[in-house]
Amino acid sequence: MNNFRIVRLPYELTSHSGLALIGQFFKLMRLNQHVDPAFPVRDTAISVLNSDILKSYLGLLVQGKTDFDAIEAYRDERFFAEALGIRNIPSSPTLRQRLDTHAAAWFPLLDSLNELLLRNAKAVFRPLACGWVPLDFDVFPMNNSQSKKEGVSRVYNGVDGYAPLACYLGADGYCLELALRPGSSHSALETEHNLERVLPMAKRLTTAPLLVRADSGFDSLKLMREIRQAHTEERPVDFLVKWNPRRSGEEIARRIAESPDTLWRLHREGKREAVWEEALTLEGVGAVRRIYRLTERTIDRHGQNLLVPDWDLEGWTTTLPGTLDKSAVIALYADHATHEQFHAEFKTDMDLERLPSGKFDTNYLVCGLAAIALNMLRLMGQNTLLGPKSPVRHGAQRRRVKTVMKELMFKAGRLIRHAGQWWLGLGRHDKGYEVFAEYYGVLKAQAG
Repeated sequence: MNNFRIVRLPYELTSHSGLALIGQFFKLMRLNQHVDPAFPVRDTAISVLNSDILKSYLGLLVQGKTDFDAIEAYRDERFFAEALGIRNIPSSPTLRQRLDTHAAAWFPLLDSLNELLLRNAKAVFRPLACGWVPLDFDVFPMNNSQSKKEGVSRVYNGVDGYAPLACYLGADGYCLELALRPGSSHSALETEHNLERVLPMAKRLTTAPLLVRADSGFDSLKLMREIRQAHTEERPVDFLVKWNPRRSGEEIARRIAESPDTLWRLHREGKREAVWEEALTLEGVGAVRRIYRLTERTIDRHGQNLLVPDWDLEGWTTTLPGTLDKSAVIALYADHATHEQFHAEFKTDMDLERLPSGKFDTNYLVCGLAAIALNMLRLMGQNTLLGPKSPVRHGAQRRRVKTVMKELMFKAGRLIRHAGQWWLGLGRHDKGYEVFAEYYGVLKAQAG
């Protein structure tokens, strides 16, 4: 083992070359053109532009940094500014104050920027095996306990924090919205307003039929009507919502279990299952199917005989056609659980669980920007880390955000000024050089 001499090199290095790709995404979003004319600053010669504010914070988010003070490490770094197209990098107080000031006014901006990114970067929304593109939405807890942040309250899992609503399009989990909510908010509370924005956006981004999937917390006739209003024969929009039995579940389970006409399927000794469906007509929705599954256990998984049978009744309400049988519909809902992985990418990979501000509007804006940041990382991963030239070799249909950060964002490089141009030099033995350079060229051509 050698003892190294540590020296300071005379040229500029960077440990986050992936920001070069992020800068091209900013061009695809036309971020400057959308922000600066609508939200001008007083003296453009010396002030930090509002587009620089958003670029700077997005540049932090794609590296898994949410704290405003993290920007101080980049204020003297030329690559950060050149890669992201930032004229003046803000200080930490400026970044915080500007986001606080404009948070509410910038809410509508988030949807248009997100849609421009996904459309202009040509995101591919992978469908399910049945041909429908999933649109999954759900709430998840953010633990912000032992803080006095605005909106922090008791969440359904017993912690103090927030319960944001996330909407994901496609099997790969492109986020259309991450709407912050107080922790005590019910899942379905005012969700129809989120769907008013998300459903039209989804229909503009893909021409495939949509399947909206949600758990029993969203078993609401009002939400089903909102979803069905977006349905047309040319552009089908169906839903698959887990049924909330409320007070009728025990009665139905007992009636089916005791009926001699019930068809049971034996899974193992002491466990059997019955599956059936019925046709319903819901006011304002029309004809739907409701599929039920009753599981009866007389012996638990440890082999212990139960004195009283244990019944577990589940149900799913859907507008999917009868060509999909009951087991296929249940399997489609089981696949809905994949979105829990997308929640984890926000909370752990992007370190977003504890939000940085004490003000609710600012944290709402942070969540909206985080949705854009996740989509940029997802685009990078899907376009570079799945092919034969990828430095990651095991087979997959989607790369986790954490993997994208390790393989692409935190890539070492050297910043070179030569012949009036900026060059980014990657290492001689960099396994991801080829796909990185190719995708940068693709984005550069798309951005014009």
